[in-house]
Amino acid sequence: MRVVRCVIVAILCSLAGAATASADEVLVLGIDGKLRAHDDKALPSTTMPVPRRRGGGVATTARTARRRPTVTGALKRLRDAGAITPEAYSARRAAYLDARRTARRLHGTGRREMTAVVRTLEDIAARGKLTASRLNPLWLTLERNLQLWSTGASLGGGQRMEFQGSELVWQYYPGQGLQLQMLGNFGKLNGLWGGQYDARLAAMLDELLPLAAERAGGVAWEYYFTFDGGRPPWVSGMAEGTAVQALARAARRLHRQADVLPVAKRALAIFRERTPTGVRVPSEHGAHYAIYSFAPRLRVINAFIQSLVGLYDYTRWSGDPAGMELFEAAEPEARVETPLYDTGAWSLYARGSTSYESSLSYHELLRGFLAHLCERTKIAVYCTTADHFAAYEHTPPKLTVRPTRLRGGRYGRVRFELSKISTVTLTITRRGRVVESRPFGAVGHGRRSFGWQVPRRRGIYDVRLAATDLAGNASADETTVRVLKPRKKKRP
Repeated sequence: MRVVRCVIVAILCSLAGAATASADEVLVLGIDGKLRAHDDKALPSTTMPVPRRRGGGVATTARTARRRPTVTGALKRLRDAGAITPEAYSARRAAYLDARRTARRLHGTGRREMTAVVRTLEDIAARGKLTASRLNPLWLTLERNLQLWSTGASLGGGQRMEFQGSELVWQYYPGQGLQLQMLGNFGKLNGLWGGQYDARLAAMLDELLPLAAERAGGVAWEYYFTFDGGRPPWVSGMAEGTAVQALARAARRLHRQADVLPVAKRALAIFRERTPTGVRVPSEHGAHYAIYSFAPRLRVINAFIQSLVGLYDYTRWSGDPAGMELFEAAEPEARVETPLYDTGAWSLYARGSTSYESSLSYHELLRGFLAHLCERTKIAVYCTTADHFAAYEHTPPKLTVRPTRLRGGRYGRVRFELSKISTVTLTITRRGRVVESRPFGAVGHGRRSFGWQVPRRRGIYDVRLAATDLAGNASADETTVRVLKPRKKKRP
């Protein structure tokens, strides 16, 4: 399965670090209904993903949601079972029906997005996934979308948002509305801890704790939107590792071990449970912790390493050995996997059915995570790989173009080799005159070729390829192509 390269979030400053995070711009919806740009100094600078949607999209979801159980039916069952009070049932039902009515009254983008959020809730109910512990995050999602789209606002895909009076981070996913971004939220909680914004840290902690849902015999902060074929609710090992790390730090800083650490301890459960309920994937050397609970075969190394750093730090700040047990269950696997992501010139982002190189932000992210794991464990493979990745950021790409002969008047190919992902441009000249010039955009490492509609005029043509890697390092190589006389067409 190929997942969007900008997978669940590239934290440009390390989530694992104790230093303050770099500020990043978000939109804040004020109580007056106006959107204002704001630099949140605790929010890590990120590029959060805008996922692809597969299948029938909203229409398919709508057909699914019309099947039983309905949202109202699910709420009734929770009420009758004593899982929620009659008052909570009435309030939740009224808010859901109001969201449905409002969606029909809106126009354009607001109607489409509000309808999508309602249908996602209906789909979750139709599949029997609407549990009492999921009511808080799902109804908060309804409320925030209703608040936003009723203003007539228009957002760009991937835009992050906050609401006046709240620390929570939201993100706009076109076709799925505004959604809680849990990795972004716990990254921000780390940023508040690192920046010593203790009042805001306490406020955000109080907002996040009620959003945990029962899962895998413990709790988890789930995602409630569709991502690359994964249907909600699903969880991320990277987000949960960051969650237990940030919660343990906040508990110590705020002297709230009594109420926070029991929740963080329950959040360890998904690391014990196999996918798709949890994130554990058994392996020859112990276990791998999956970035997505619905994608056990996808191996994203930055997510795996950060989940380990999170577990290590959880134990460090909480004193709970359960975190170290989970760390030690998977660290030997990480020790084996880590060198496999070193191409000798750059880092790989993912391995699985497809393998591809990291973007610059993910390369830097991975290098930082490895450095943190090196600092904590002193295990050589993490230290040396982090050093390699740091050196690659200053090393020009190696580019070799192979000379060849091509027949004039035909389509031919010229082969070249590239050491790491780079932006490549081509220039072909003959006797100093440019015959062809074009960019290729980003080209991955390995043996490559470019196609050329060869001129009919025979002779020697000079070929120059220039490559600039993602960090801005440049190199070039030149060769010649001997163009042969075109073959005469046979007469009938």
